[in-house]
Amino acid sequence: MAATSLTPAQTRTQEMRFVAECSLAGLRKHLPLKWPTPANTPLSPKRSYRSVYAYRGWGELADLAAWETCSDFDVVLRLVDFSGLRPVLAQLLGWKSGRGWEPFDPLSFFLLTGWQITQRWSRAQTLVNLRLPRYADYRVRFGFREGVYPTEGGMRYFLTTLGRNSDRDGQTVTVENGEQTFTIAIQRLNQLLVQAVDLVRQANLLSPQAWEAALVCPDGQLHDAASQMRCAAVAETCYQPSHSQQPRPCLAKDKGQRGCDCDTLSCAQLCRHATPRDPQARFVWYTASNQPHDSPNRSTTPQEAQPTGGEGHYGYRSLPLRLADPLRRFSLTLLEDFQGANRREEVYAAALLRQLPTCYPDLHLDAVSGDAGLGFEVFLHTIYALQARRVVDRRRHDTDEDHSLWPTRGYDDHGRPVCPFGYAFLSNGFERRRQRHKWVCAKACLQGHQPLVSLPNVAYPPQECPYQDHQHPLGRLFNVAEHFPDGSIRLVRDVPMGTPAWKALYHRARNAVEGRNATLEAWGFKRFSVFGFLRTKALTFLADTWDTLTTLARLVRQASLASQVT
Repeated sequence: MAATSLTPAQTRTQEMRFVAECSLAGLRKHLPLKWPTPANTPLSPKRSYRSVYAYRGWGELADLAAWETCSDFDVVLRLVDFSGLRPVLAQLLGWKSGRGWEPFDPLSFFLLTGWQITQRWSRAQTLVNLRLPRYADYRVRFGFREGVYPTEGGMRYFLTTLGRNSDRDGQTVTVENGEQTFTIAIQRLNQLLVQAVDLVRQANLLSPQAWEAALVCPDGQLHDAASQMRCAAVAETCYQPSHSQQPRPCLAKDKGQRGCDCDTLSCAQLCRHATPRDPQARFVWYTASNQPHDSPNRSTTPQEAQPTGGEGHYGYRSLPLRLADPLRRFSLTLLEDFQGANRREEVYAAALLRQLPTCYPDLHLDAVSGDAGLGFEVFLHTIYALQARRVVDRRRHDTDEDHSLWPTRGYDDHGRPVCPFGYAFLSNGFERRRQRHKWVCAKACLQGHQPLVSLPNVAYPPQECPYQDHQHPLGRLFNVAEHFPDGSIRLVRDVPMGTPAWKALYHRARNAVEGRNATLEAWGFKRFSVFGFLRTKALTFLADTWDTLTTLARLVRQASLASQVT
């Protein structure tokens, strides 16, 4: 069977080292995998809880039949001792004192939320199931005592507090875009992702190549808010009080839509067309056709041509930074950010890259991929500053269509250098030490090749080219580092765009982010079931943490079953 026709699971199970090290037999001496508590993390100030998590062992997995009945979530509960996560969660929840009420163990809430996410249950259904006799073993694993269960308010508190404290300490990271500087808040919830990845490394699931020559890729996913959109032009000002002396501005009217006069009592505190339970939700694209007569999005010019295609989203955007393992064909989320749906990705993606050396000091970054929406200077410059290769799809510009400009500016629409006579250069490899790509013309004009762009009033082959003599055996040499000579960075790539090497890296990275997006969509995150930016942010970080943990369980299961066959 050809290697290209193997599934990812078949590829992994045919690797002897993976089966030997990552199966239950290979991991036995390392079990349980202990949640890594960062150094200098203080103990939880709370000394007693209404529930108490305690690790219950992995012995059930010794029976091969258990692997057939246990879900990935069940396997995680048995492989991982989460005790080390308790002080981390206490810090993320902002607990400073042992005084006051007796809370539930934060680990109980973490596991309960993971159960809800992976089973795709509502909050209410999760709490109902927690009380059922058939799920008594889960209650024990989570640490809940019989008859002492959390409420929906308790689960809301857990998410709200995690979301609120994620960026409350004021830590920031700075990224530069020419003369402009952006300051982005660091999300403390990324600690959960970093520590979950450490568990995967404890189990030797990542191939050494994936860490020593890392390929990472950020990519945003849109999530619809739980609130139903009422006005596509909603902005922060719509949530501010309005009065006659200082009327509230209406962005919908500025766009030529019906909007809202905000002259009623119901609009005094906030516009009646805003969504009070999702005030940070935003709209990113929509079709304005077939609008009801009283819709605030209805155009005030009925004859105006309206777009008829596409899809709109009102809500939020998650931005994970994924690591691809090309040998074992799976991927993990290293870091993440979460914003309103209309926020542009390139600045936040650059900020995530800037955090990699701090969060993963031993990660060796080789290449960073991304779609065309990330092809801006702030993102491309950050990759270069981290001494990684840029494998980003091209962001088009009108000047790319005018082929006659290519010899003048010195490169085509894919970032391939072009000589003044219209001949394309050939790639001569990437020089890692000097961080530049080398190109040669190879005297294409004397080899019978046709120019990429034929110029008027030029006789071919051009006799006036100064690189045709024997003093230049390879013709003209051309090195491209961060920018082209004209100062442009938009099309500079360290792997020639469109080549087999570029396609292999790009598609591998795209598969990594699409796989994560598909998992979250399968778990019901296409539209949130909870209201508010804080809860949706916390829930998304927890979902990505559980995506990593269930990936760990899935791979150990595959290795264990393969070891039984061999």
